[in-house]
Amino acid sequence: MNPRAGNQSAAATAPLAEALRAAGLDADIRPTDASAIAREAAGAIARGSTLIVAAGGDGTVSAAASAVSGSGAALGIIPLGTLNHFAKDVGIPLDVAKAVQVIAAGRTMEADVGEVNGRSFINNASVGMYASLVSERAAMQRIGRGKWIAHGMAALRVWRRHRGLRVLLDVDGTRRTARTPFVFVGNNEYQLSGFELGGRRVLAGGRLHVCMAPGMTRAGVGRLIVVAVFGDVCRLDGFESLPARTVTLDAGVSRVDASVDGEVVTFDNPLTFGIRPRALRVVVP
Repeated sequence: MNPRAGNQSAAATAPLAEALRAAGLDADIRPTDASAIAREAAGAIARGSTLIVAAGGDGTVSAAASAVSGSGAALGIIPLGTLNHFAKDVGIPLDVAKAVQVIAAGRTMEADVGEVNGRSFINNASVGMYASLVSERAAMQRIGRGKWIAHGMAALRVWRRHRGLRVLLDVDGTRRTARTPFVFVGNNEYQLSGFELGGRRVLAGGRLHVCMAPGMTRAGVGRLIVVAVFGDVCRLDGFESLPARTVTLDAGVSRVDASVDGEVVTFDNPLTFGIRPRALRVVVP
């Protein structure tokens, strides 16, 4: 459990424990710092646990999934975060007691897992403007700004210093050079509706979803930021979206910042994206 997810606190452990007991589940609850979640999950699997439950937001679920995928164990989800994209995509109720009942029922599905330079992701990874927006928004929220105020301030800062990203892309063997404000790579196809993203109808399609906007001007980036809040980015001129199995992105620098499931991570250039079909067992309704 990540006690800092969303609006949670360490005190949230007690009602969570009660909900688990009421569902007849004997759980070992471990409040865990975000940086240690993957290690804790891997340790539990090594000790013989076959069901690992991640209680937190998308970052917590992603970290636990990195340990669970390919292990034979299953991942349960109790959504305690702000956005809970993955939980929503697999149909987990946002109410804690109802999410616990899903875990008690125990039906599993298999989901794909994306990878970038060996790091797994369950939602998406991106470089350029979106990664900068995530970083700036997190900084605003750390100093007490509300979600939408933080988003607006971060978007304005990102737009002011926008320079575009020149990349060499190889998508399933087809190479091209582009200058784009961002390159977004989703784990299966997104129904895009802006920076908060839409849902995914399919989580085991075996395809990455690549989105970018080659040649978009500074004014176009301004429109993109507005549309990303209020509309559908797919309708913008220059926006491109395509499926892929493998993607290599060379940004022409030694190190690249990327947003991976909402966390900004620095990678060695180039970035190599792939997908592991049906690598993750998830407990679902």
